[in-house]
Amino acid sequence: MRIKNWQFWLGLLISVVFIWLSLRGLKLDEFWATVQKANYIWLIPGIGVYFIGVWVRAWRWHYLLKPIKEIPTKTMFPITTIGYMGNNIYPARAGEVLRAVILKRKEGVPVSASLATIIVERIFDGVVMLAFVFVNLSELAKLTGASGFVGNIQQVAIIGTGVFLGALFVFLLAAMFPQVTAKIGIWFIERFTPKRLREKLVGIMNKFLDGLASLRSPLNVLMVFFTSVIIWLLETGKYWFVMHAFNFSVSFFALMLMNGIVNLATTIPSAPGYIGTFDAPGIAVLAAYGVEQATAAGYTLTLHVALWLPITLLGAYYMTREGIKWSENIRAEMEVQN
Repeated sequence: MRIKNWQFWLGLLISVVFIWLSLRGLKLDEFWATVQKANYIWLIPGIGVYFIGVWVRAWRWHYLLKPIKEIPTKTMFPITTIGYMGNNIYPARAGEVLRAVILKRKEGVPVSASLATIIVERIFDGVVMLAFVFVNLSELAKLTGASGFVGNIQQVAIIGTGVFLGALFVFLLAAMFPQVTAKIGIWFIERFTPKRLREKLVGIMNKFLDGLASLRSPLNVLMVFFTSVIIWLLETGKYWFVMHAFNFSVSFFALMLMNGIVNLATTIPSAPGYIGTFDAPGIAVLAAYGVEQATAAGYTLTLHVALWLPITLLGAYYMTREGIKWSENIRAEMEVQN
């Protein structure tokens, strides 16, 4: 799949800046000693808890797609892992489009409808991440005096809350009033797009609105939110297990705060695998809690690898097992959606 040059170079530049932020002042000999002394047996339960969370993600996606097509979670799980593999090796979260394209090829679900459910997932993830930050705002306030990078997170959280809640509100309105939304969409399409594209764009819009059908029930909205909370608590559980491999201890709430800040930071464009944008804020949060820089860096980088490598390998395995290849056809389908 081709990625626009400016997207690649912008992401690479941002990653370089964040890597510099995360490594400046770091004593490499102390960092290396910390990594060598770590008890990596703790990564096993951490990875296990993380994959339970991935299964719950697959169930959530299955739940969001129910109004369009009933697809078992066991079918969704491999596609979900393939999507996360794509996010880890391509810029611009291309894995989201990849799993929508694969779902279309396997189950016949329109890509635009799948993308609608994926965007809903991301909105709920953002809301939960901000909730993790706000639950710990009183704790964060104690840290901001000497936290440097982390000290600006309160303002960022307030802005982010407005963005994610605003997006959620718009999507809920679109889901509850699909006919009104379609009329507004058609009005814009007829006035601002070439005539030759209008019929196609209207079809994409209608399928996209079909993908929001699960949000028409308040019970469904609560279910998706509750599931999202479970997913991110399980991921924080991985943070907690990996912490035990290193010689420091902070509270589970501190790791929730770290999880929230780190994942909000990874929404910033970067090189594939969230290089730098994951590491710099993670190290900064732990340093604000008094963890030595070498230990904070060793833990954060180990956690990053433990989050990146297993899901990437499993996604590659499922892609091979499913017989899906990086053919010209699948690349072309992804290019069309981009």
